[in-house]
Amino acid sequence: MSAPAAVLLDIEGTTTSISFVYDALFPFARARMRAFLAERFDDPGVRADVARLGDGSARDADEAATIALALMDADVKDTGLKGLQGRIWADGYASGELRGHVFADVPTALREFAQRQIPVHIYSSGSVAAQKLLFGASEAGDLTPLLHGYFDTTTGPKKDAESYRAIAAAVGLPPTALLFATDNLDEARAARHAGLQVAVSVRPGNPPLPPHDFRVVRTLDELLDEA
Repeated sequence: MSAPAAVLLDIEGTTTSISFVYDALFPFARARMRAFLAERFDDPGVRADVARLGDGSARDADEAATIALALMDADVKDTGLKGLQGRIWADGYASGELRGHVFADVPTALREFAQRQIPVHIYSSGSVAAQKLLFGASEAGDLTPLLHGYFDTTTGPKKDAESYRAIAAAVGLPPTALLFATDNLDEARAARHAGLQVAVSVRPGNPPLPPHDFRVVRTLDELLDEA
């Protein structure tokens, strides 16, 4: 594996514990979804998210909430849902009810990448807005100055190789110059198929993985070994 010119990081299970996402973020959004939509349904940004929610059929706040909660129950990576969740989380971060979890090694590794002038980008199923909130209001402080770009499902599905080719093009690099770290083997395979270098993240709380032939890292610091 050659030294990467840039790094692309997944969030859940890579920079951030899965338990934070499922035990803090998702319940926070779920508990507030119906009231949020009832209050903010006519906001243009909210309407835009609702138009992308599921099949786009929601006609009012109550229908939108019912669809959003059903999508959450099914763990569907829906772009409209992610937008609505991000808006609810924004309120939580602003009020101080939420602080973004990152593993202890993440801030140090991000600073080291910055020192080596290797740009770090994020690719998550959560919206770009939600990504910026998590890193901007993290337990370690504002980490956004250490990040160069953000990608979400508006770029394409994370299990589709074409999404990774699009990201490489967006950052102006050949796919082989980009190193992607994720805890998900389907995402790892898609990125490899697109030509990216790939490392699989194994973190506390991640589910066990079946046998595979990807490089394994247990902290982001280990990615620096190839940088």
